[in-house]
Amino acid sequence: MGAVSTDQPQQSAPALPGAHMLFAAETFLPYLTEALGDITEPRAIRAKTVEIVGKARADAIDDIAAGFMSHPRAARETVRAIASLTDATVTAIHHVATTILHPLPSPTDAERLAVLAIGGYGRAEMAPQSDVDLLFLTPWKIRGWTESVVESMLYMLWDLKMKIGQATRTVDDCIRLGAEDMTIRTSLLEHRLVCGHAHTAETLRDRLWSELFDNSIPEFIEAKLAERAERHRRQGGQRYVLEPNVKEGKGGLRDLQTLYWIAKYIHRVDRAVELVDLGFFTREEHLTFWQAEDFLWAVRCHLHLIAGRSADQLTFDMQVAVAGRMGYRDRGGRRAVEIFMQDYFLHATRVGELTRVFLVALEARHLYRAPIINRLFQRRRRLRPGFRMDRGRLSFTDEREFLSDPLNVLRLFEEGLRTGILIHPEAMRAVTSNLDMIDDGMRSNPEGVRIFLDLLLKHGNPERALRRMNELGVLAAFIPEFAPVVAMMQFNVYHHYTVDEHLIQCVVALADIERGAEGEDLPVVTGIMAGKVNRRVIYLAVLLHDIGKGRSEDHSILGARIARRICTRFGLPADEIETIEWLIRNHLLMSDVAQKRDIADPRVLRDFAKAVKTKKRLDLLLVLTVCDIRGVGPGTWNNWKAMLLRRLHSEATAALENGLEEINREQRTGEGKRSLRHLLSARGWEPRAIKAELSRHYDSYWTGLPTDTQFVFAEMLAGLDGDDFRIDLHPDHDRDATRAAFVLADHPGLFSRLAGALALVGANIVDARTYTTRDGFATAVFWLQDSDGHPYSADRLPRLRKMIQRTLRGEIVARDELAGRDKPRKRERAFRFPTHIIFDNEGSDVYTVIEVDTRDRPGLLYDLTRTLADNHIQIASAVIATFGAQVVDTFYVKDMFGLKLHQAQKRESLEKKLRQAIKDGAERAERAGG
Repeated sequence: MGAVSTDQPQQSAPALPGAHMLFAAETFLPYLTEALGDITEPRAIRAKTVEIVGKARADAIDDIAAGFMSHPRAARETVRAIASLTDATVTAIHHVATTILHPLPSPTDAERLAVLAIGGYGRAEMAPQSDVDLLFLTPWKIRGWTESVVESMLYMLWDLKMKIGQATRTVDDCIRLGAEDMTIRTSLLEHRLVCGHAHTAETLRDRLWSELFDNSIPEFIEAKLAERAERHRRQGGQRYVLEPNVKEGKGGLRDLQTLYWIAKYIHRVDRAVELVDLGFFTREEHLTFWQAEDFLWAVRCHLHLIAGRSADQLTFDMQVAVAGRMGYRDRGGRRAVEIFMQDYFLHATRVGELTRVFLVALEARHLYRAPIINRLFQRRRRLRPGFRMDRGRLSFTDEREFLSDPLNVLRLFEEGLRTGILIHPEAMRAVTSNLDMIDDGMRSNPEGVRIFLDLLLKHGNPERALRRMNELGVLAAFIPEFAPVVAMMQFNVYHHYTVDEHLIQCVVALADIERGAEGEDLPVVTGIMAGKVNRRVIYLAVLLHDIGKGRSEDHSILGARIARRICTRFGLPADEIETIEWLIRNHLLMSDVAQKRDIADPRVLRDFAKAVKTKKRLDLLLVLTVCDIRGVGPGTWNNWKAMLLRRLHSEATAALENGLEEINREQRTGEGKRSLRHLLSARGWEPRAIKAELSRHYDSYWTGLPTDTQFVFAEMLAGLDGDDFRIDLHPDHDRDATRAAFVLADHPGLFSRLAGALALVGANIVDARTYTTRDGFATAVFWLQDSDGHPYSADRLPRLRKMIQRTLRGEIVARDELAGRDKPRKRERAFRFPTHIIFDNEGSDVYTVIEVDTRDRPGLLYDLTRTLADNHIQIASAVIATFGAQVVDTFYVKDMFGLKLHQAQKRESLEKKLRQAIKDGAERAERAGG
C-alpha cells in the first residue's frame, strides 16, 4: 500500500496480490507513535488510531482486491495478503494499547501477554470478510493490566469494523479446555504468534503437543471424521447439490482442511506438500489438492467481495457473478456459469477422491479403522480368483496381475456389486491412476460390454457401481461420450442435480420400479416392468437419455445419434438400437403432451398415438418418462403428473388397440352424456331435469371434463339466479390439487378475473377449463396447488373463497393488488428464460393452440388472459406446466366469432401484445422488487 501520510510518496502496487507494501512494523509503528504524540485522552487516542489504521487498512484492502481482480484465480496470494494485512492491523493496535494507552515499563512474568491467531487466521488463510479469531494468552493468572490491554484492543478492532472472535486464557486454560472441547482443540492446533511475548506462545506450543495432541491422535481423527460426516448430512449429503456451500459442503474447503488438521495433529506438518514425503499422497495427488484448494479459495474470495460480507453459499445469482469475475465465457451453446459450475463440481469430486486416499494411508498406519457397514454377520459370497478382502473392503490379490488385464477394472466393480462388499480405496487409487488402460479395444470388447451390461442388469440396483465408476472416471473412460456430461450443471431451478447425477438417479428410480418398491404409487409402470419388457433397452435408454446435453443442438436429437454410436459399439441387435434411439429422441414427447396439451382434445391424442405407433414403444416411453421426472429431484413427482401420464397412457393404449378412427369428438360427446345421465339418475334426479341439464351444454363441454366435475356443475347450476354466482372448492387428492369450480353469468374477461383472484391467494394453477352454457352461464373449473405442490388444506379454503368472492364482486382489482406481490425471487433472477410464443392451428380440430413459454411469476397468467380477453379471444381451456422458474402456459382459444385464428396478421398482432404484457409485467415486478 501507499504511505499513510499525504506528504510521503505513493508507491504503485504490483499486479499480483500478496506483494503489497503493507504498513510494515518498522515504518508504520514509529509513524503511528508520532501521530499520537500530542494526544493524552484515551478515547481520543483510540479514535485517532482507528482513523489512521482504518485509512491504511482500507487502502491495502482496495489494493489487494484490485490485484485479485487483475488475476482472479490467484487465490493463494490473496488469502495470504489478507492475513498479512490483518497481522499488521492487530500489531498496530497492540502497539498502541501496550506502549501508549497502557505502558508497563517493568512487566512481571504474569504480564507477558501474547496475541495469537487461531483457526483459519492462524493458518494465514483469510477470505476478505473472514472472522478474525484471536487468543490473548498469558502465562498464568490474568491480571488487571492484561484485561485493560485486551479491552482497549477490542474496542479499536471493533471500531475498525472487524469481526473478532476472541478469548483471553492462560496456558493452563488452553490445555484444559482443549481436552474438553474438540472445536477449541482444533483452533489451538493452528495457533500462530502475531505479536506480543513470544516465549508465552512457545510454552503453549510445547505443552499442547506433549500434554494433549501426542496422547490423543485416534480420538482426534475419529472426532474430525464424524464431524465431517455430520457436516455433509446437514449440507444435503450430495456432492452435486446445485447451490453448494463452498466452505462447509461436500468436497468443499472444510474437507481439505480436515485432511490437513489430521496430518498436522499426527506429524506436525505446516504445509500440505509435506504429506507427499510422509507417504499420504503422490506428487500428482498433491497437485490435485493444491489446485482444488486454490480454486475453492478463489470462489470464496469472490463471493465475499461480491456480497460485501461473509458469504459461502454459491447461490444461483452468485454463480453467475463469480463465473464472470473468474473469466468464464459462454462457449459452444453453454453458458459461462454452467462451465464454471462443472469445474466446481469436478474439483469437489477430486476432493472426495483425496479423502479416500488419505484414509487408506491412515488405515495402513493403524491410526484409523474405517467403520465397516453392518455386513459382518451376513453370509458372504466366495470371492472370485484375483480378489481378496482387505480390512473388510474388496481389493485385488496382486496389483501387477490386476493391471495386466484392462477388463479387471470392470470386474472389480462387478465383484463389488455381486458380493455387496465396498471397494477398498487403495484399489480405487490403482484404477484412477491407470484409466489409460481403458482404450478403444476394451470399449468394444464383447467381454467388457457383457460385464458392463451385467453391472446394469444383473445385480439389482446398479447405483453404487455406477456412482463409484463415475466418480473415479471409469464410466467416462469406458463410454467417452459420457465424459462431457460429468459434473455438468443444468442452470435452472427445476433440475436439482448435475446431468450425470440425474442420469444415475433415473437408473435408481428404474431399479426401484422393477423391484416393486413403488408398486402402490406407480402401478402402471410397475406392471410394465413385471411383464415382457426388454430390460437392456430400457436401462440403456434411461442411462443415456440426456447424454446429448450441453451442446447447441437439440439434446434429444443429438443424444439419439450418440446412443446409436454407443449401442453399435456394444454390438446390440439392430432392432434394440433402433428402439433405444427412438426412445431418446422422443424422451420428452410424453411429458410434453401430458403436461402442456389438453389430452381431452381428440386431435392431441390421435397425433400422439401416431407418433408412438406401437404399444411396446408406448410402454417403454412411459417408463422412461416416469424415471426422468422422478430423477429430477425431491418433490418434482406428484399425483397430478401421475394422473396426467396414466390417463395419456390409457387413452393412447385404447387408440392403438382399437384404431385411431375410434378417437372422435362425436363418440366422446356421447360417452360423456351417458356417464353424467347415469350418475344424475343414481343421485335421484328427475328425468326431465336430467334432459334439461344434458341439453344446456355445447359439445366441447362433454369431452373436456371428468364426469364427477360435470356433476358438481349440474348441482351448482340448479336454481341459479342470473345475478348470483356459486363456488365449490374441493381437495382432489387423486390429482394432488384442489378443484375450484365456478358458476356465474358469462361475460368477457371472466377467465382473467378468476385467474387474478387465484393469483392473489398464491394459488398455483395447473389446469383450467371454462365453458359457456346455451342459457348464458359460465362454468369454469381450475385445479390448484399450494406453493408446495399439494392441495390446499381445509383451514385455508375459507380465505381462498373470500378472496375470490371479493374479486368477482369488484371489491378488489387484481392488477393493482398483484403489483406488489409479483416480484421475482432474488436467487432466480440470474436465469434466462427467453419468451417463445407458438400459434398452432393443427394441434386441435376446433381451437387454435397458443403456447407461451417464459419466466414464471404470480401475476403472469392474469396478464396473459387479460390480454387475450381485451383482444376478444375466447379461452376454452388452459394447461399450465411449471418447471422451476419457467412456465409453459397453453391456451385453447377461438376468436369472437367462434373460429380459429386463421389470419397471420391477427396472430402476429396478438403475439406482439402478449409479449408486451409479459415485458410490462416483468418490469412492474422488478420495480416492486426494488
